[in-house]
Amino acid sequence: MTNKYWLVKSEPDVFSWNDLKKSKNQTTYWDGVRNYQARNYLRDEMKKGDLVLFYHSNAEPLAVMGVCEVVREGYPDHTQFDPDNDHYDPKADPKNPTWFMVDIKLKKEFKHPVTLDEIKSNPKLKNMKLVQRGNRLSVMPLTKEEFDEIVRMGTK
Repeated sequence: MTNKYWLVKSEPDVFSWNDLKKSKNQTTYWDGVRNYQARNYLRDEMKKGDLVLFYHSNAEPLAVMGVCEVVREGYPDHTQFDPDNDHYDPKADPKNPTWFMVDIKLKKEFKHPVTLDEIKSNPKLKNMKLVQRGNRLSVMPLTKEEFDEIVRMGTK
């Protein structure tokens, strides 16, 4: 089975690359996603072994920080059931959960974070979902070529 490639976004003041580096086993669950398309990716398509680019959004600079790996496939996001959590969903049913998450593990930190400006200026990445107008998903698929190009840019 062929791995898939993904980009996940996180605001550094919510959960940063450094937070992931400090996490036990450099692993975390990717919780709090509340968009149905992104949820479907987490629940149905992200598989153990898939590779993930970790992107700092709402940051200066906007940049891909490194590579992670999916180490646990989609399972119910516990924050949907916690009324004290910012991601609580009062309509969520524990018997039929609405929201899902995966676990990711840090694999490689880039020597050079790849900025959004660098991505936009690279003709090989012109069709990447991240640079498409109106695409604000926090979880999005990548082609192998897009993934490989960003890894190349981050390790040069």
